[in-house]
Amino acid sequence: MIATVMSRQVPVRAALVFAIVIVAPRAMAQQRAGATANAPVTHENLKILPADIPQPQLLQTMQGFAQALGVQCGYCHASAPAPEGGRGAAGGRGRGQAAAPQFNFPSDEKPAKKVAREMMTMVRDLNARVPAAVGKTANAAVNIQCITCHRGVATPRQLADVLAQTAMEKGTPAAMAQYKELRKQYFGAQAYDFSETTLVTFAQRAATPEDQAAWLRLNLEYFPFSSRTFAALALVQQKQNDKDGALKSLTRAVELDPQNAQARRQLDQLKDTK
Repeated sequence: MIATVMSRQVPVRAALVFAIVIVAPRAMAQQRAGATANAPVTHENLKILPADIPQPQLLQTMQGFAQALGVQCGYCHASAPAPEGGRGAAGGRGRGQAAAPQFNFPSDEKPAKKVAREMMTMVRDLNARVPAAVGKTANAAVNIQCITCHRGVATPRQLADVLAQTAMEKGTPAAMAQYKELRKQYFGAQAYDFSETTLVTFAQRAATPEDQAAWLRLNLEYFPFSSRTFAALALVQQKQNDKDGALKSLTRAVELDPQNAQARRQLDQLKDTK
C-alpha cells in the first residue's frame, strides 16, 4: 500500500539517485597522492547525507541508488571538462582506450540531482511515519527504499500506464511493439509485471473490441495455455458477433481449465444459441 502511494506521488524523473553526494576534488587528489585508506575524505556540497559519512558507506549508498533506478552517474551528475592533454587521472591511456567519464560532482546543474534530494527527504519522512501507520515497531515495520517504487527503472510507472500512454499518443500497434521491447529488456527483473493477468486486465481498458482482441491474442503468444485469456477473448468475439470464434475460444478455455465454472456456463449458453 505504501509503495503504491509513493509511486503515485513520485515525479516522473523522481530518481532517488546517487546525485546527492559529491566527492570534492581535494579528496580525489588525496587518493591520487596515495593517501591511506584511513585518511579523512572531504565531501563537498552534501545536503542530505551526513557530512562525515565514511567513503565506503558513501560509495555503497550511491551504488544502491544506481541499482534501484537502473542508471549511471551521468543521470544526475554533470560532466566535467576533460583534463588537459586528454590524460586521465592514471596519467594517460593508450590509443584506442576510452577514457573513464569525468563528472563535476559538486555541481547542481542537473535538475534530477535536486529532485533526488527531495526524494531522499520524502523517503526519510515516510519511514518515520510507517511504524505508527501499520501499528508496528520501527524494527518490525517495512523500511521504504528507492527500490520499493523504482524497481530498477528511473520512472516508476506501472506497465499498464506506460502502454496506455503510448496507445493514446501513437496507437495500439506502437504500444504492442513497446510491450515486446520492454519484455525483452526487463523480463525476469522486477521492473514490470509481465505475468499472465497483466494484458488480460489491460485489454479491458482498450477502446475498441478490435484492440481488445489484439491485446488478448498478443498475450496468447506468451501464455498459449491461459484459460483466462481464451475466456476473455470469447467475450470480445461475442461483441464482434463472431459466435464461431467465441465458441472455439470458450471450448479451449474449458479444456485448459475444467474447473472454470464460469467459462463452462458461458460455453453451454453459447451452444444453446447456435
